[in-house]
Amino acid sequence: MDGTVLVADDDRTIRTVLTQALTRAGARVHATSSLTTLMRWVSEGRGDVVISDVMMPDGNGLEMLPRISQERPDLPVIVISAQNTIMTAIRATEAEAFDYLPKPFDLPDLMKRTNRALETGRAARQSRVEEVPPRPEELPLVGRTPVMQALYQMLARLMNSDLSVLIRGETGAGKSLIARAIHDLSDRRADPFVTIGPGDMSGPEAAHKALARARSGTLVVDRLEGLSEAEQAVILQLLDMRDGQGETAPRILSTLQGQDVSGLRDDLYFRLCGAIVEVPPLRDRVDDVALLAAHMLTRAEAEGLPQRSWSDAGLEVLRRYGWPGNVRQLENVVHHAALMSRETEISPQDIADVLGAQPEAGPAAGHSDADKLSDSVARHLQRYFDMHGGMLPPSGLYQRILRELELPLIEIALEASGGNQAKCAELLGINRNTLRKKITELDIRVTRRRKLM
Repeated sequence: MDGTVLVADDDRTIRTVLTQALTRAGARVHATSSLTTLMRWVSEGRGDVVISDVMMPDGNGLEMLPRISQERPDLPVIVISAQNTIMTAIRATEAEAFDYLPKPFDLPDLMKRTNRALETGRAARQSRVEEVPPRPEELPLVGRTPVMQALYQMLARLMNSDLSVLIRGETGAGKSLIARAIHDLSDRRADPFVTIGPGDMSGPEAAHKALARARSGTLVVDRLEGLSEAEQAVILQLLDMRDGQGETAPRILSTLQGQDVSGLRDDLYFRLCGAIVEVPPLRDRVDDVALLAAHMLTRAEAEGLPQRSWSDAGLEVLRRYGWPGNVRQLENVVHHAALMSRETEISPQDIADVLGAQPEAGPAAGHSDADKLSDSVARHLQRYFDMHGGMLPPSGLYQRILRELELPLIEIALEASGGNQAKCAELLGINRNTLRKKITELDIRVTRRRKLM
């Protein structure tokens, strides 16, 4: 049973029994004898389901249902009452309670109903994840492709967990937006959302200040790849201090550009990656490009840019581009095209004019099959060296490049062989034990399925 249950009952025995039973089942429980306290928790965004008595010392639980429904429409409420009359049941139904049980209730039955309420609320919140309202300064969490649907489902499972989450992805893919969505859709949404990163953790006092600012909200450690060794030590101290705070501790999220963790301390990495969220690059969800571009054009108009629309040919140009800067680069192109286009409809030439000033894209969707892998790798490496100007890249380049090639090679080979490791090892021409070791090292998830082709 995964979730937080708010219990309100003036009977201490019932509070104790429910707290123990729900905790054993895996739920987190906050129990109170006061409706005032319950309503404060609800307005703060806490809890995934409520179990409330009707007659309480400071009010009537049924009279609170309309207010709960208005403030938290996705929060199921189970009413329990010693007033075992037909009118109590009718009033509970009219007030849109999720369920009603007379006292004395059967504990296993209440546990089943609570679990069902948690699942119902989780499904309602998951549908809401797909419509996260973007903040003015942020990019939209928009997409209908399978990879985005899988991301939505993972966020729905993680949002009310206390598990630390590592969010990985390329530049501009939306890692910060994912962190914000996890916070805004969780039961911590009324608490602070604080971000720290390289340059912010210059000493032990910085750890105290960060925890004081975050309180019981969400603390994001941004851009792990940029932390110095000294800053990593301070982050570890912060985590030790946070562990001692109990229920008042903030949740920890972190972001990492790419897959390379060679510069991170192992003890820090393992404490931050309770769960890993992979943010897909835009080139892996090209069917979302038109949806994103339309959304961004509408928002650009709301910000004062001229009213524009997309031509089908213009959208096709966007779909075929490689987007090395991901969603943020797409938004930049949309804004520039809307501003520079002389016609109401944005043409392929308008987009080409803007893209002419953009970084080299690399292989785009639909790139020529004649393009050799070695040529693509050479272009990628040359851009990587160019990014460092006259300086050399960090040492360890050989292993980093091999790791980047190994990961997609093994993942695609596993997919092609239906997750059968023996067939995959044979396909790759390596020993099965070597494959198993690589799967563990690269943190590859293997799913067995029947291969139809």
